[in-house]
Amino acid sequence: MSTLSHAAVLALAALAVAAPLPAQTARSAPPRPRTGREPGLRTRPELTGYRETSRYEDVMEFVRTVARGHRRMHVTSFGYSSEGRALPLVVVGDTRDASPEAVRASGKLRVFVQANIHAGEVEGKEAVQELLRDLAQGRHAHWLDSLVLLIAPIYNADGNERVALTNRPLQNGPIGGMGQRPNAQGLDLNRDHMKLESPEARSLARLLTDYDPEVAMDLHTTDGSIHAYHLTYAPPLHPGTDSLIVGLLRGSWLPEVTRAVRQRDGWDIFYYGDMPGGPESRGGRGSQERGWYTFDHRPRFNNNYLGLRNRFAILGEAYSYASFEERIRATRRFVEECVDFAYRHAGEIRATAAAADAHVLTGDSLPLRARMHRGAPIEILVGAVEETRHPYTGQRMLRRLDVRQPETMTDFSTFEGAGFERVPRAYFIPADLTTVIERLEAHGIRTSRLERPLTLQVERFRVDSTWVAERAFQNHRERTVIGAYEPAQQELPAGTVVVRVDQPLGRLAFFLLEPRSDDGFLDWNLFDEPLQREPRSYPILRTFSEF
Repeated sequence: MSTLSHAAVLALAALAVAAPLPAQTARSAPPRPRTGREPGLRTRPELTGYRETSRYEDVMEFVRTVARGHRRMHVTSFGYSSEGRALPLVVVGDTRDASPEAVRASGKLRVFVQANIHAGEVEGKEAVQELLRDLAQGRHAHWLDSLVLLIAPIYNADGNERVALTNRPLQNGPIGGMGQRPNAQGLDLNRDHMKLESPEARSLARLLTDYDPEVAMDLHTTDGSIHAYHLTYAPPLHPGTDSLIVGLLRGSWLPEVTRAVRQRDGWDIFYYGDMPGGPESRGGRGSQERGWYTFDHRPRFNNNYLGLRNRFAILGEAYSYASFEERIRATRRFVEECVDFAYRHAGEIRATAAAADAHVLTGDSLPLRARMHRGAPIEILVGAVEETRHPYTGQRMLRRLDVRQPETMTDFSTFEGAGFERVPRAYFIPADLTTVIERLEAHGIRTSRLERPLTLQVERFRVDSTWVAERAFQNHRERTVIGAYEPAQQELPAGTVVVRVDQPLGRLAFFLLEPRSDDGFLDWNLFDEPLQREPRSYPILRTFSEF
């Protein structure tokens, strides 16, 4: 075998040093983590030409990436879904971390934005991801001078993963399918705010108690009437909501947002409504008077529940027959303008919420039920659609046409109270009603216990008649009672649970505990067992006396 000369060996060594490293060696160093400040970060709709919506892992990866290395963004979880998925929360602001203590210590207005409560209505989920990317890249930085944002992009995480091409019939995409309306338990999470039977609703109630946002937005997609609005909205609709909160929303906040969107984008937005005769018109309204009808006043709905917690609640509903891309854009613009108003009026908003918390309700008269208010005629922009077909299922879809046809009709977009009741000083709950007590505390309502027996002038509700609904709703046959309060001198044993109404959530406690409330604990069957034992007597007492 021949051998190389010393000079040849040196030459080969020199060539080896000069040659590039093999490809696998060149890639051995870990790549630099991406952040939300890089221009290439995209949501799943953007990556797929708006054919698909984000899955749970897409959202989790997006929020982790967008917040990576950003000193004003912190990712945490505010609870869990029924199937154990962590519910992400992104805290954006000048806080040391994502904890409720740090957020409240900031002293700034807290704005909560929630998306995907109905997991087929996915536009809010995509819009808030885009908004987080904008914030990471320095847009809207002035907001953080007076705000802390709390963004929950995927509330119904389990429903989001049950993707089907046939969910949300008639909706104009995404053609790659979307999730389902209920959670994994089959519960509509936007009917669970009072009864709190899902882990998601309990997680949300805990977030609202711990972080205590003064403003909350809930993002949906409408279905129903063919109108000309890119988005419709609603403040709290329960007539028992603090009037100053509703007054600010209807008097300036929502009108200013409406004008700003029209001026910048050329889009019309308006109060939520449904007209008789639409393709999915609710409630059998086909034979009703032509009018603009809102949905429901009861606090099982998010915006109404938040209102009874003395908070500014705003519902946003993108228009189902606009394109998927347009719905995302309209939702994002609506959120931007609502948040910008909050930034410019932060002091007024905080003061109004604080005044509602401090207002002592004892002796006030509040409505336990409501009916739609017949308002003056208003001009509604009626739209038009064309029929198309889903390319993979063949099912009908409706596509928005650029038509704005003004029509005057009766305004049924608000409610008026019915079945009024005076607000007491306190309620007394027998210690053995553990489910009722636990549920109150899950809402964040403060309770205490009598340390010794107490004899007091109280009122007891006498039940004259009671019945349950013929049909089940959300696994319940809702109960109604008729009766009246009677005075009584009562000795209350030690251990009796006391719920004072002079607390920030006193308004909510009133609507949960009053027996004739149309969305309280009795309505949701929490008192069925004690009423079977003593059919004529509601087991909770109340008093107007000081003690």
